[in-house]
Amino acid sequence: MRAPLTAIERDVYHFLLDHLAQHTFQPSVRDIGRHCRIASTKSVTDLLASLENKGYIERAPGRSRGVKLLGHTGPSGVIPVPVVAVAAGQRTPVATSHMALDRSLVPSAECFLVPIADDEARALGVHAGDFVLVHPVARSRDGEAVVVRLAAQAVVRTMMRRGQAVVLRAGENAIAQELGPQDDYAVLGVLAGVIRPPVTRTEDAS
Repeated sequence: MRAPLTAIERDVYHFLLDHLAQHTFQPSVRDIGRHCRIASTKSVTDLLASLENKGYIERAPGRSRGVKLLGHTGPSGVIPVPVVAVAAGQRTPVATSHMALDRSLVPSAECFLVPIADDEARALGVHAGDFVLVHPVARSRDGEAVVVRLAAQAVVRTMMRRGQAVVLRAGENAIAQELGPQDDYAVLGVLAGVIRPPVTRTEDAS
């Protein structure tokens, strides 16, 4: 998962996204400084280094415009959101691709998407095959919908804390599942949105 951005890092990152979409090339260090009102080119370079260290960009050494936005293929106003895969015993999900989403729909640059395979959370508005948007930084409140890795599967459940254990439910009337420190699970973050791919319908040829 990508590390959180500071306010100025977010401004620079959004400028890089929009400039590339509008001009098909990256801005120079001086362009970034002018737009973001940063007087020192060294400060801009340091910010780009921080964005690279946090996993948002890659840079070509010695090139003023040598910035590659990881996962970005969309128009102005969008943000590339990592699509991650989970595995049993895994502490941090691994990005496998990116999906460009309207920036106004993504509450934080640290958000990521994960596909849901189980169909038990329909009462929470989530179906098998959906991609759920996860906000890993926000703290969940008791009873709020969260995305949880259960062994090798990502699921959506409401969560209540009970000492060192958590109690998960797939809906208000669903059977509760209590998990403790000995269980293989991880709370990935708060449910921030659901993306449902279009269903391809095939007509009966007969």
